Amino acid sequence: MIYMQEHSAKTAFSVGDLARASQCKVETVRYYEKIGLMPTPQRTEGGHRIYNQPELKRLIFIRRSRDLGFSVSQVRDLLRFVDEPNHTCGEVKALTLAQSEEVQRKIDDLQRLHKALLEMANRCKGESYSLEQCPIIDALYDEM
Repeated sequence: MIYMQEHSAKTAFSVGDLARASQCKVETVRYYEKIGLMPTPQRTEGGHRIYNQPELKRLIFIRRSRDLGFSVSQVRDLLRFVDEPNHTCGEVKALTLAQSEEVQRKIDDLQRLHKALLEMANRCKGESYSLEQCPIIDALYDEM
């Protein structure tokens, strides 16, 4: 965030400056423009993209949303809530709770995966056995 604070007084950003200030890659900025999450930027006479504080703020919002696991579609919904009048905090809360449930499902899946890996490893006697006698290798060949 230090970089962001250093640039908070800056009024115009190149795509590289915007990417650095938002902790995104230039390719990511262009992708978000292509799919409509970011507006089409203004251009200099030489054709270079020019961004301002609102675009930086929007890109940080998008990056932060993605960091929290929101899908591109969900980010689009969140931005629609922000951009269009008459949306409520309750709509944002509902989307956030749905994302929280999805994260919990993933955590549960990872915990099951972790348990299965530990069980496979516990069946292995280790260095004294050849690969032909390895229960982990056998388990990987078995169909579920």
